[in-house]
Amino acid sequence: MRQQERLAGADFLRATACLLVLAHHFALRLDMRRIPDELGPTANILRFGNFGVAIFFVLSGFLLAHPFWRALDAGGDMPSLRHYTIRRMARIAPGFWFAATIGFALSLTLLALPLTPELVLRYVSGLLFMSQWHWRTLFPVEADGPLWSIPFEVTSYVLLPVCFLLLFRLPFLRQRPLLARFAWLCVITGVLLAHVLILTLFPLDDIERGWQYGLQGGAKEWMPRYNPIGFFAVFALGALAAGVEVMLPKRRSSFFDAAALLALAIAGYRLVISPGGSAEAYGWLEIPYGFPVFPLAVATALVSLSHSQRLGRLLDNAPVRYIAKISFGIYIWQEIILILIQRLDPGSFGVSSENVVTGWLQSCGLAAALIILVATLSYALLEKPAIHFGNRLTSRQPNRATPFKV
Repeated sequence: MRQQERLAGADFLRATACLLVLAHHFALRLDMRRIPDELGPTANILRFGNFGVAIFFVLSGFLLAHPFWRALDAGGDMPSLRHYTIRRMARIAPGFWFAATIGFALSLTLLALPLTPELVLRYVSGLLFMSQWHWRTLFPVEADGPLWSIPFEVTSYVLLPVCFLLLFRLPFLRQRPLLARFAWLCVITGVLLAHVLILTLFPLDDIERGWQYGLQGGAKEWMPRYNPIGFFAVFALGALAAGVEVMLPKRRSSFFDAAALLALAIAGYRLVISPGGSAEAYGWLEIPYGFPVFPLAVATALVSLSHSQRLGRLLDNAPVRYIAKISFGIYIWQEIILILIQRLDPGSFGVSSENVVTGWLQSCGLAAALIILVATLSYALLEKPAIHFGNRLTSRQPNRATPFKV
């Protein structure tokens, strides 16, 4: 992507999201019973790094919706769904499939799980990006829990153009930006109503429900509150933010610097006050990760940073851009590396240390270095070639307004 097309602040929020999720998985390996009392609040806050998942959904909706809004506002045709599909698949499928396959192999070898039809079903449903529809398959493989969110996001990738197709089919919305944004608010309302129907119509029993029963028990604890339609509501807020962003004047203003700081402060505050509630920070309508305050604050920050005078470019510095570039690899490989460290060194993460915090920090440092190394290799050898292949297949696509590396 050309530099002038870069949306300021997007790399910062992408990097923040992946590091928050990494901090969350580090914190899950800290023995809270052995740490000093004064470190308890900080450790509890780190556990809510799972809010990074919400940032990913808002960010993806924000970036992917731009071409649709621009075409709609210009009165043009809807962007090519073929090109859209190729680019999405090229970006996520190779890395996801490879990580899922390694995770499946490690489940049978390192974790010594028996090869059962259910284990195969989970793996295959993950490869087909269909694991998000039932608690039995929500976690595609035992050795790589974070992969659960990728099929959820794929559902949002599908629903985004479907919903825009409805808008493009209504001629009176073309070249009427305010009316089109109101229509998108109606789409979000419909999505939220569908989420409520799912909560009402598909309750789950309490048999083997809970994290004490492993990943499937945890999935049963999450569902039906964790469902692809509810997560699309988060994604759709990001898409709405994109609609607002393309309406704004192109000139930058210090007003947006202040607005971005306020939005980031609100998002940070919503995360920090989460300890004491549920581990998933269920918000309005029982949608996780502080809905709607947290995703709205992130969406506002994205709009504001992209029009800020200094803050967006300041936050998108070279190290941040690098972390953002390899963020997908960090996300899909982190749990595999953490499990490998724990299995090869049962005393890691402070388990056998007198000073649990020091031992935990040392293991986290080693894990972070390995994760960044593997993510770098994953990007260079797997993701980047696939991205370039997708770009070549769609090189004649018009309206390339957003980065393909979402």
